[in-house]
Amino acid sequence: MDRALIECRRCPRLVAWREQVAREKRAAFRDETYWGRPVPGFGPVDASLLIVGLAPAAHGANRTGRMFTGDRSGDVLYAAMHAVGLASQPTATAVGDGLTLRGTRITAPVHCAPPQNRPTTRERDTCRRWLDEELRLLTPTLRAVLVLGGFGWQTLLPTLRAAGWAVPTPRPKFGHGAHVLLEPATPQRDPLHVFGCYHVSQQNTFTGRLTPAMIESVLTAAGRAAGLL
Repeated sequence: MDRALIECRRCPRLVAWREQVAREKRAAFRDETYWGRPVPGFGPVDASLLIVGLAPAAHGANRTGRMFTGDRSGDVLYAAMHAVGLASQPTATAVGDGLTLRGTRITAPVHCAPPQNRPTTRERDTCRRWLDEELRLLTPTLRAVLVLGGFGWQTLLPTLRAAGWAVPTPRPKFGHGAHVLLEPATPQRDPLHVFGCYHVSQQNTFTGRLTPAMIESVLTAAGRAAGLL
């Protein structure tokens, strides 16, 4: 799946933007070769916890080729994951830096960096095929999902319904610390814990809306639900 994903060119606006950023670069990274392609999920293929973000950052994952790697959002996320025992180290700078995740995989509803960090609804829907497939492959081991931000929450719930979990109507509302247990709609599924967390964007972390303690608390709850902590 990952090999097919990184060759995807279905969204012309996203293809043009990710490649433009990779050519022009940020001055601080002018000597680096940018990834400039769709970014696959990161973590073990038999994960019991899935973390769902928004989309790769233009000079973060779009540069390094790994989710939440090389930007300040990733600095916050991986520091919290390390603090609770889900990551081998608190930093993520580049592929090959030694970082491994414990029973946890990180993905996003949109796998290409969007202009202004804002994918369109059409781009989200076009990219959904990859999230559908990733969930299908993780189903045998998946026990919990942690969603970073309202965009991921709104995208994930209908995807979970299609994947075989019973999502109530009206849909559960997103909020930091939100928690819902989804019962299986088919006998091939186990119940799934879904948690909400404010996104680890600078807009939230720099203003104090989201603190390290808040992230660690939700990560701990999700890790316990997944049987990891």
